[in-house]
Amino acid sequence: MSRPRLRRTLSALATLAVASTTLTGCFEESSPHDALRDFLVGWQTGDYELAARRTDGDEAAVRKTLSDVKLELDAASFRFKIKNVTLNGDEAKADFRAEVDLGENSPLWGYDGVLPLHLVDGLWKVRWSPSVIHPQLKEGQRFAVDPEAIPRQPINDRNGDSLQSPQVLYVAGVVPSQLGAQAEEVVQRLAQITGFPHDRLLNRIRSSPPNRMVPLAHFGRTRYLVLKDRLAQIEQLTVQPQPQPLAPKEPKDLVGKVSAITPEDEQKLGGPQRAGDSIGQSGLQKAYQDYLTGSTQTKVVILDAKTGKDVAVLKEWPGRANQSVKTTIDSAVQQAADQAVEQSRTSALVAVDKATGEIRAVATSGMNQEKDALAGKFPAGTTFSIIATDALVKGNVSPKLRLACPAERTVGGARFVEASQAAGVSEPAPTLTENFAKGCVTALASLARLVDAGALAQSAKAFGIGQSWQLPLKSFSGSVGELGSDADKAKAIAGESVQMSPLSMALVAAAVGSGTWRPPVLVTDPKSPDPTGEIAPAPTPQPVPLDPKVRATLTAMMQAGAKGSPAQAGRGQVYGVSAAAGDESSRQRWFVGWQGDLAIAVLAKNYNPAAIAGDFFGALRDQG
Repeated sequence: MSRPRLRRTLSALATLAVASTTLTGCFEESSPHDALRDFLVGWQTGDYELAARRTDGDEAAVRKTLSDVKLELDAASFRFKIKNVTLNGDEAKADFRAEVDLGENSPLWGYDGVLPLHLVDGLWKVRWSPSVIHPQLKEGQRFAVDPEAIPRQPINDRNGDSLQSPQVLYVAGVVPSQLGAQAEEVVQRLAQITGFPHDRLLNRIRSSPPNRMVPLAHFGRTRYLVLKDRLAQIEQLTVQPQPQPLAPKEPKDLVGKVSAITPEDEQKLGGPQRAGDSIGQSGLQKAYQDYLTGSTQTKVVILDAKTGKDVAVLKEWPGRANQSVKTTIDSAVQQAADQAVEQSRTSALVAVDKATGEIRAVATSGMNQEKDALAGKFPAGTTFSIIATDALVKGNVSPKLRLACPAERTVGGARFVEASQAAGVSEPAPTLTENFAKGCVTALASLARLVDAGALAQSAKAFGIGQSWQLPLKSFSGSVGELGSDADKAKAIAGESVQMSPLSMALVAAAVGSGTWRPPVLVTDPKSPDPTGEIAPAPTPQPVPLDPKVRATLTAMMQAGAKGSPAQAGRGQVYGVSAAAGDESSRQRWFVGWQGDLAIAVLAKNYNPAAIAGDFFGALRDQG
């Protein structure tokens, strides 16, 4: 028994004592109360023999009818409340309210009914007819529950184009009227193959309209091919291919995977999910599962028992409307990013709109788009000098300040090594701008003595480092180590004690490019992954404008940083800076910068990230 059904059954049993007390309390003397109490309590608890004895009908027929009604509705429980009783000599009438829990079909169905009673040989009995079950039910008719799953909605890019392509699922189902007496056998064999509970499959068949295909299980291609021969041995089972837009397009890791529901999923999730529903396994498909899959449209109907045709619709529930998810991804920008990273074995590129913080593309080669590009923790290297410059310029340090770039330098006891060709003795010494552009670790580390730890920490916060922004997927806003001593500050400026993700670095570039730091945005609609609204989203960090003087200085410095690099390969000015991400053994490097409306961060191993940036901007130029 699944947990949701178990809870419903226990709840129904818990109300039995209350129901019995309520029914008994309606009368203070000998009256029809015994018949009413026994009939309704027997019906509610499944003691159909007790209920049947309190009617004037054929007891075997009454027992079967009540049992069939539970199966036809696939009901988890019945509950009853007597509303009014009138007595007129040997006749009586009880108005009651019924509440039926439709089990996996989810809704609670309430309706009003009437129980006519009369004296039979001195005993009060319910005058039996199908209308006792429901006022509209007649001889030769039966109930059925007609569910219709709402198709899964897509995840779209910013222009409304789907970020999925068709993927075939295989739907296994039966037509109940074609099973005859073999329903039990068919279900037993299917349960052994699929792992779905035998009783749930059987109840689904019995509660469905007999002449319509009842989907019992869905399979992805791989699982279907494994089970195909065994499924084919069940002659009454039909398997139909059903294309659905489930295969993710880039950025695949962010869009996420979808699979058909498994027995484990059905047991774990409960609720409106049925075999045949699709379940988001990762990415946005998982984060927005309750929006994308929606729920099931459900109707309770009366059918002609012989023809199976609808006679009446007693109740209809539209189900919770599902909806698509609109992301900030721009498919054209994504295509350019994918093309740019293809040339490297290990790289990640994140592109954001510099004026809004909206993520336009996330592309990786040999890395994961969520775990690495959004949530990765990588040494910042001298890209952190962007943030350090904010604090330095506010402290009146000039970008023209000349600083030697020796091969080695010790600051506050911490040793730094510059292994590139930038190191060496030159006259005059390079300016701060020149050392920034070349990423000279020894020169930049020496600035630790010129900046206050509090100012450095404040600048880091202003550029979003450590901020608790909210994305529906895992992300990392960065972290800065201790800043108490000159050695600590020097390690931070050199990026040794600072960790950043490609996303957080792209936002740093966007802040300089636009003049304001903004938190990232990946999904614009719905506003929260929780459709119930029960979980309030955390407050979003507010935009932080840069000091105009700082921005002007950083813009000039990043113009110098991109000059002559592969990033500046095409038309239009590129601004940026390159740096090692960690020590030489990691062989990872950054390019952080912007061109036009887009700010990017590229992290690559054993490859020049500036070349990837140049190819990205070039691909965009070729598109337009």
